[in-house]
Amino acid sequence: MLKGKTALVTGSTSGIGLGIAKALAAQGANIVLNGFGDVDGPRAEVAALGVAVDYHGADMSQPADIADMMSYAASRFGRVDILVNNAGIQHVARIENFAPERWDAIIAINLSSAFHATRLALRPMQAAGWGRIINVASIHGLVASSEKAAYVAAKHGVVGLTKVTALENATTGITCNAICPGWVLTPLVQKQVDAKAAALGISNEQATKLLLGEKEPSMQFTTAEELGALAVFFCSPAGNNVRGVAWNMDGGWTAQ
Repeated sequence: MLKGKTALVTGSTSGIGLGIAKALAAQGANIVLNGFGDVDGPRAEVAALGVAVDYHGADMSQPADIADMMSYAASRFGRVDILVNNAGIQHVARIENFAPERWDAIIAINLSSAFHATRLALRPMQAAGWGRIINVASIHGLVASSEKAAYVAAKHGVVGLTKVTALENATTGITCNAICPGWVLTPLVQKQVDAKAAALGISNEQATKLLLGEKEPSMQFTTAEELGALAVFFCSPAGNNVRGVAWNMDGGWTAQ
């Protein structure tokens, strides 16, 4: 379905981003990966799906790096047809104890990077008459949790940015939508499970049940594969008139 298209997925060397990159590659899209840590493994996983794969190591807190990444993707594949803004970090603390530098870093990577990449992707998409911008927000773009001030603020901002992008391009072939997962067992969430287990002196399995039980009625994690399938839907003809939504995959979290 996406043969000949190019998708750039930020924060895609693991977790949700890699799952989305693989789902788009399975539909024929060439992929530009971005992120830290192991690159060769994820690159091989995506290449095994029979598409061209490249990588750019942009620091998503740096606008100049983002501009260089977008230019690189365009020089490599012509343009970015599908932009997935997924890069994110987390820090947990009460507001009065929240280090200002951690606030600034989370806003830069989780929110501002989506603006910078979107701004640079739009003109080529407009010239082509087709584009898909998918912002990976969070259930915390819709509701709040204590001790996550910067993350919740950033993800609410991502949902707002999604709506404005969709409205400004509503009469074109460009759509913009947000995915709002509940708990997904990424390395980021695993750290929270480990911390809970250590703090309470319980097993990892017990900590996982506690974590899910606090918020997610289904008592199961959403998978990166499920999120990838939703991204594919947004890129399909069936998603042509899905514009500006914040689509929650949260096991009933916001139904309560």
